[in-house]
Amino acid sequence: MTASELNLLMTLATIHAIALASPGPDVALVVQSASRYGRRTGLLIALGLSVGILLHSILSLTGVSLLIRQHPLWFVIIKLAGGSYLLWLGVGALGYVLRHQGEGRSLARVEVEAGLEGPLNAFVRGLMTNLLNPKALVFFVSLFSTLVPADLSAQGKMGALVLLWALSLTWFSLLAQLLTSRTLQARLQRAALTLDGICGAVFVLVGGGILWSTLSGL
Repeated sequence: MTASELNLLMTLATIHAIALASPGPDVALVVQSASRYGRRTGLLIALGLSVGILLHSILSLTGVSLLIRQHPLWFVIIKLAGGSYLLWLGVGALGYVLRHQGEGRSLARVEVEAGLEGPLNAFVRGLMTNLLNPKALVFFVSLFSTLVPADLSAQGKMGALVLLWALSLTWFSLLAQLLTSRTLQARLQRAALTLDGICGAVFVLVGGGILWSTLSGL
């Protein structure tokens, strides 16, 4: 791998790291799931999110995402599906809060110990939250079309894919680990329903905003 390709990978990694740390649906999902269901679910969510980012990277690197972005009907379908999914997650979280008001810490402790969300369901929820987010599609199309040259070597492309995936998995896994440390978990259990409400509001605002902007532009 050449020095210019290494510099390119460092630039991609820096931009992606900043994007990962920015608040959004991915971070909200890890916070909500880890605080409600515990470490294992948080790590599976992290894996699903990172695989979604890997798929976005592959589609952008191969030009598929750019074709979707440039085809109005396809992009509208993606935005409607993604906005609807995020809105569904938000409504579900807010409904959960309304159903369980007053149960708070005891409810959270029971759910963490029981691990009520299955491994496959947790992984798929993380995967779909990232994969169906049209803002993620636009971000990766912009990232790759702006920074990655068409003649980048196969080794450079593979390095970019592995790097972005590894950064994503590491960041979301560390977040899940931190949120489920013994000291912090006890505090999160006391605020479980509040966190659900905040995360649900994030999903509703982002998903509803995507749907509103898409439908109003038709």
